[in-house]
Amino acid sequence: MSPQLKNQLYELSVRLGDDALILGQRLCEWCGHAPSTEIDLTLSNLGLDLIGQARHFLTYAGELEGKGRDEDGLAFERDALDFKNCLLVEQPNGDFAQTIARHFLFSTWQLLFLEQLAQTNDETLRAIARKSIKEISYHASISAQWVIRLGDGTPESHDRMMNGLDWMWRFVDELFLVQEGIEDVCENIGLDLSSIENEWRNKVAATLKEATLDLPADRKGIFGGRVGHHSEHLGPLLSEMQSLPRTYNDANW
Repeated sequence: MSPQLKNQLYELSVRLGDDALILGQRLCEWCGHAPSTEIDLTLSNLGLDLIGQARHFLTYAGELEGKGRDEDGLAFERDALDFKNCLLVEQPNGDFAQTIARHFLFSTWQLLFLEQLAQTNDETLRAIARKSIKEISYHASISAQWVIRLGDGTPESHDRMMNGLDWMWRFVDELFLVQEGIEDVCENIGLDLSSIENEWRNKVAATLKEATLDLPADRKGIFGGRVGHHSEHLGPLLSEMQSLPRTYNDANW
């Protein structure tokens, strides 16, 4: 494997790991605060699924990097500017509808992406994707069900669901942007990120129609997460997530 290809595989693996890690952390913030016990357990379990996926991607990234950092080193020893997650996953939970809007938009994309990744010629990424697809299929399904339930529910739940989608919509374009640094590796291993955009939009539109919700109005997309330019929301999340291992860096679990 050439050094250039290895660096780009590292970049791709870090992006995928950071997406899963940050969204997993966000969902786990609902633990003890969700509207009901059932939802509390559901959101926490979705978060744990994502953190498990993050471990696989970041472990592979550490191996590619070759600097002795494992999954914990990459998760807990990097600062905000070093994280490469998309802006969508770091957005605040807001109310339950806003959390569902974020998860629906992301998991619908993530499932399509993993299905493509599962056919690539990189053995490790292919194995991680195939292991994750079953989990993310459930994520996409349950979040779509909640979009329909809230959108086609009471006037208040309808409005809250629409407001949540409006908040998150400005960040979706970043999901389909292939930024500098991974173009060659995508071509090399057989990924075409832009090809899933039409299918994603069709799936989202069909769910929103069933939920009696309008598609949010098009607006100028916001980018930057993939190159380390994050919103003000990521720093506080990392401070909480990293506080224990940074305080007791020799702790063993």
